[in-house]
Amino acid sequence: MPIPDFVVELRRMVGTHQLWLPAVTAVIVRDRPGEQAGTREVLLTLRADNGRWAPVTGILDPGEEPAVAAVREAREETCVDIEVQRLASVSVSPPITHANGDLGIYLDLTFACAWTGGEAAVGDDENTEVRWWPVDALPEMSPWLLERVHAGLSGETATAFRT
Repeated sequence: MPIPDFVVELRRMVGTHQLWLPAVTAVIVRDRPGEQAGTREVLLTLRADNGRWAPVTGILDPGEEPAVAAVREAREETCVDIEVQRLASVSVSPPITHANGDLGIYLDLTFACAWTGGEAAVGDDENTEVRWWPVDALPEMSPWLLERVHAGLSGETATAFRT
């Protein structure tokens, strides 16, 4: 689901004016199977809107628990099942202008997640590709998304905050 129904309704009222919305990022990790077992990999999506790699992200539905949203977004976007392990970071996105002209800023809760099953595949029209990447060979992505990925990959038990 590219744009939640409640956002579509809000946009009818406010047009393309900036919205402040809650969002989640799921940094999904697994140990690589097969010959290179023991190598950690992170699941990334190739975004249809900008052609850039990103972790799984999404807007919370009204009243939805953030960890539940992370699980839902992972299933919708990549067809995988995950277990949310911890809150890795809390941050605010830079202002974003979407392809349709809508403006948004997102309060993001990034979760470190473990892959528990399912074959990674494109599950919606938000992405054109889904791929496991070795954590030491990540593709180019926006610096603020890379910061979230690093927070999710870190062994830190405390949540990272920008100050």
